[in-house]
Amino acid sequence: MARSSSTPPSRLTREASRLVALSRALYSSGSRVEDRYWEAELGAVITKLLRTGNDAALDAALEHMSETHLGAYEVLIEQAETLSESCILEVEGQRFDVLLVVAPLVAWTRYSIPATTIPAASLQTLGDQLKEHILAKGARIALLPHLASLDQMPRTFCETWDWLQKLGGIALGTGTDIPSLNAEPESFNMLADTRYLVAAVVVPEGKRIFHWQQEPGELGEARLDCLAKWIAHTHDTFTALLPGCGFEILVPDAYYVSNREADRRVRPLSVKAAVSWLGSALTLEPNQLRAIIAGCGERRVDEYRIGFTQKNQTEVIYGCLWPMYGREDDHEPLEHEAPPLETPDEIAALLKECGLTDIRRLPGVLPPEVCEDCGAPYFPNPSGEMVHAELPEDAETAPTHFH
Repeated sequence: MARSSSTPPSRLTREASRLVALSRALYSSGSRVEDRYWEAELGAVITKLLRTGNDAALDAALEHMSETHLGAYEVLIEQAETLSESCILEVEGQRFDVLLVVAPLVAWTRYSIPATTIPAASLQTLGDQLKEHILAKGARIALLPHLASLDQMPRTFCETWDWLQKLGGIALGTGTDIPSLNAEPESFNMLADTRYLVAAVVVPEGKRIFHWQQEPGELGEARLDCLAKWIAHTHDTFTALLPGCGFEILVPDAYYVSNREADRRVRPLSVKAAVSWLGSALTLEPNQLRAIIAGCGERRVDEYRIGFTQKNQTEVIYGCLWPMYGREDDHEPLEHEAPPLETPDEIAALLKECGLTDIRRLPGVLPPEVCEDCGAPYFPNPSGEMVHAELPEDAETAPTHFH
């Protein structure tokens, strides 16, 4: 979730420089007492930036520390996420904790996965089931009346904070503004993707938010029990909202952690769905396809892009995104664990499992280019160029909505 910026470290604004200094101070703190002091100072600066819509200072500070101090970078991004997904609101002298929560679904199809307005009756059902099986007793909620795609979700910390404030106000009865969805590219249909039910959850300050906080269970199994009940009581509702799709329902949780977990789960599914669909659309066996893997980012790999071509051709006919979160390749395994695969090796192993034999990896880091006309991402061809994915004219069809 690192942001990129062209602001040189020597030209940081006063706000960005303050963020850098406070993040380094919090990272270097040697006690919880000192932690609280620096957290309060850092929180005051971040909250002011969120209120004024100043993502530029946050982006610049994060970009600077991603190159100079990874420990402080992690401190700042954790604080920015916390303060944009949660807050305290006061109504008539009473203080309330407000948390932005998402209930993710990982969906796959041979058609096009809808991002749809949720009918009032379905929204009521989902809200009731959240209160019954996921949230602590007495929690209040406000649901976004839309099953949103990732592209429609907030793209900055300030946008996330805006959704939190608006939905929190609705839950507390102090506001009526519904957050606005972002536009999504029309031309790039994903065969496997995430969809999100979004809610603000409100409880009196310091009280429990989730059901599993009431009785965590000796082995921490309470969260799994809540998920099982949530799945059982919402499956039919989600089936009606996602016609023609298979899907996996994940546990509802705080905004950022749920986003990352859903995106991790969708990555291998998107590759498998692409190989299956291309074989059907072009009447090809998997071993008649070629895959090209490229790391993309501004200065380091922020995502891998996988371009598919027919084996003896160079035109890219489809592509998949494999976003990275944090420093995944730096994970230290426990003593009993096998060392994790490097990400390109993991992708290549998955493609081989799908039946592909011609798999190429491009060296270096390529720019994460997108089409200026339609906003669709470009994907690598065998020559190492980033190009638009275009199906052959004789293909059955691009992914379309299920009817």
